[in-house]
Amino acid sequence: MPADPSFDIVSEINLQEMDNAVNQAIKEVITRYDFKGSAASISELNRKDKELVLTADAESQLDAVKKVLVEKMIKRGIDPKALDYQKLEQATHKTVRQKAKLKSGIEKDVAKAIQKSIKDLKLKVQVSIQGDTLRVTGPKRDDLQAVIAHLKANPPEVPVQFNNFR
Repeated sequence: MPADPSFDIVSEINLQEMDNAVNQAIKEVITRYDFKGSAASISELNRKDKELVLTADAESQLDAVKKVLVEKMIKRGIDPKALDYQKLEQATHKTVRQKAKLKSGIEKDVAKAIQKSIKDLKLKVQVSIQGDTLRVTGPKRDDLQAVIAHLKANPPEVPVQFNNFR
């Protein structure tokens, strides 16, 4: 008898696509008229620390830089929730700076919240937390698809993907 159908809920970022989005955003910030002569900039993606640094003359301009970055991420199929903005800090020459870390993996408390929301559906599925991944198994494929539909309709606070559906 084959094992019950299952799939994994993961939170991963395609770093190559993220790199492309960042490079496009950098180009736009350099060429845009309203950023000319300002400190507006986005650092290259630091792959080791999975971190970006956004810089601008003022907080309102920093929001515009973030908006450019988010637009490029969406075009590349990357969920903006993958960015974890750190504390806004004052930088040199009266500029402001903000680091944005890339979130990958599902933290324990978020995993438990997802697990609870799936249990609340009252479907015949089991959800097990395996490190930073959740494994959902059940006898019926329809139940598994209902779980995916539920999570797409009520997305958790981290971007999630569904892998290894079998």
